Amino acid sequence: MTRDEDIERASRSLKAMSHPLRLKILCTLGEQEVSVQEIVEHVGTSQSNISQHLAILREKGILTCRKDANRVYYRVGDARTLRLIGMMRDVFCAG
Repeated sequence: MTRDEDIERASRSLKAMSHPLRLKILCTLGEQEVSVQEIVEHVGTSQSNISQHLAILREKGILTCRKDANRVYYRVGDARTLRLIGMMRDVFCAG
C-alpha cells in the first residue's frame, strides 16, 4: 500500500469512527471480542440501531465479525486501528 493509500484509508476510518455512538461502541470493544447483545446492554440503545452502526464500522474495515450459533461477535480487525482505538479509549473513554 502506498503512503497516499494509507492516508486515504486512515481518513475513511476516522470519519467512520467520528460518530458518538460508534465511538461508544469502539470504547466498549477495545481489544475484546464482544457479542452484539453485550454491546447493546453496555451502550444502551436498540439492537437495530447498534446493528446499523456495526455494519458501517465493518464496511469500513474497522471491525470484523464471526457468528457462533445465533450470536454475532465483533472485534477490531486491524492492529493499527486497534492501537488508534486504544489511544482514543485512554483519552475519551476513561471513567
